[in-house]
Amino acid sequence: MSTIDWAVLICTLVAVVVYGVFIGRGQKSNESYLKADNKMPWYIVLIGIMATQASAITFLSAPGQAYTDGMRFVQYYFGLPLAMIVICITFIPIFQRLNVYTAYEYLENRFDKKTRVLTSLLFLFSRGLSTGISIYAPSIILSSVLNWNIYLTNVLTGGILLIYTYVGGAKAIAHTQKLQFLIILGTMAFAGYLLIENMPNGIGFKDALYLAGKSGKLNVITTEFDWKDKYNIWSGLIGGFFLALSYFGTDQSQVGRYITAKDNTNAKMGLLLNGLVKIPMQFAILLIGALLFAFFSLKPAPIYFNERSYQHLKETKPEQAAVFEKEHQDLQTKFNAESKEILQLKQNNSSQLETKIQDFKNTQSQVKALHGRVEEAINQSNFNAEKTDTNYIFLYFVKNTLPVGMIGLLFAVIFLASWGSISAALNSLAACSLKDVHLIFKKEIPDDKTELKYSRLHTLAWGIFSIGVAMFATQMGSLIEAVNVLGSLFYGPILGIFLVAFYFKKINGANVFIAAILSEIAVIAVYQFDVVSFLWLNVIGAAAVIVFSAIGLVFYKPKAVTS
Repeated sequence: MSTIDWAVLICTLVAVVVYGVFIGRGQKSNESYLKADNKMPWYIVLIGIMATQASAITFLSAPGQAYTDGMRFVQYYFGLPLAMIVICITFIPIFQRLNVYTAYEYLENRFDKKTRVLTSLLFLFSRGLSTGISIYAPSIILSSVLNWNIYLTNVLTGGILLIYTYVGGAKAIAHTQKLQFLIILGTMAFAGYLLIENMPNGIGFKDALYLAGKSGKLNVITTEFDWKDKYNIWSGLIGGFFLALSYFGTDQSQVGRYITAKDNTNAKMGLLLNGLVKIPMQFAILLIGALLFAFFSLKPAPIYFNERSYQHLKETKPEQAAVFEKEHQDLQTKFNAESKEILQLKQNNSSQLETKIQDFKNTQSQVKALHGRVEEAINQSNFNAEKTDTNYIFLYFVKNTLPVGMIGLLFAVIFLASWGSISAALNSLAACSLKDVHLIFKKEIPDDKTELKYSRLHTLAWGIFSIGVAMFATQMGSLIEAVNVLGSLFYGPILGIFLVAFYFKKINGANVFIAAILSEIAVIAVYQFDVVSFLWLNVIGAAAVIVFSAIGLVFYKPKAVTS
């Protein structure tokens, strides 16, 4: 990067950290540190919810996901709006009425202490691992730009955001997320504009869309039903609904955003607007990836987007790399020529267009097959790096195409997106481990000053844990997919516990506790044997808790319980 890019990157990040420390100063109690004194208006709630979900993984990995697999990933969010409505009707009024610090406090009132602790532990384990993956995403940038060891950049990335998270708590997180998200949206929109502007002369937005469509990257709706297909309209509407219901309704990293709201109305407005805005935002980010494919079908693309990994292959297996490069050069030249010829024939309404499109698709398949062979060779070379280069595609475009200053700002955006989600996750992890585990087993109730100290120590501990997890995230492929798979392993049983709590009043804590354990085992078994795609795990987990709990009633029928 240039000196100007470094200045833009460093100044932006320092400004956010200083602002977070400043706005979060003067914390005196856990009410302020963990819940921001319940003073957040709806627009801060909305931005907090979106910023917590839209991490660096979204902006770094999603364009790469669309580049390799098309835009069908957007179907993953189709169940989101309906889930927001259910949460506003059922979840929010209960959480607000009980004035809880965590979602799992309600479970002790409804069931018993052990069910509360079990559910919180499931959350802590899944969210702790996911947060580690979220730290790894921006670490890729530092590692790539500075040519530093990825383990060092993990420590640096995770350590910086701990400063304002540790000092300022929920208040600092809420206000820095507002600033971060505005910078992120503006910069990503400008990056999309520059992507079109950097197309070869005479090729505009419509032409790029046409090429993306003919290459199969605009596959937004996939109607064919397949249990093992990760992204189609059925898994998105049904599996996505259950995943969104669990994530936004029972995951403390999201619940912690809207329980800071002034009242029910502000909490509901923030959540409902998220349901409306999220799909168009994700569509736009994936569209950047589809347009990137069009861009690299018209201009030379690298043989492998993770340049460090490929350089290692060249150094260890130079003869094999030379063969790959010769084949890549021939295919890339042919692919670029066919792409431009297709657009020319389209403009002239030529009868040869369909034949040329078929040639284009055949070449595309050959390019993909070569990429697969290169990737396999890299993975067999014992180089400690990612299994794929999906997370490097957008990063490569930024580094090699965008103007001076814009590169530093886009790198800053990926950091800011990461910090927004990770800081909220650390705050929620600290709240749960303190309130749902630590203080439950502590005989003496600490005073406000001591409890605040405990909260900060828990935040620090989870920060260190997440950095540790990031050290093992290199073999997870597409990060955006890895996070969602990990969440799906745990969200179903957690959601099932809450659904039983809300809607099945005859079922008690003993039944649901055993049912949750059996359901988690069942979900892991289904995933291990690859029975269905990961989105369906959310449905299976939630349904299993309900079914196992109902079966338990056959053997033990307690008195009805009211919340």
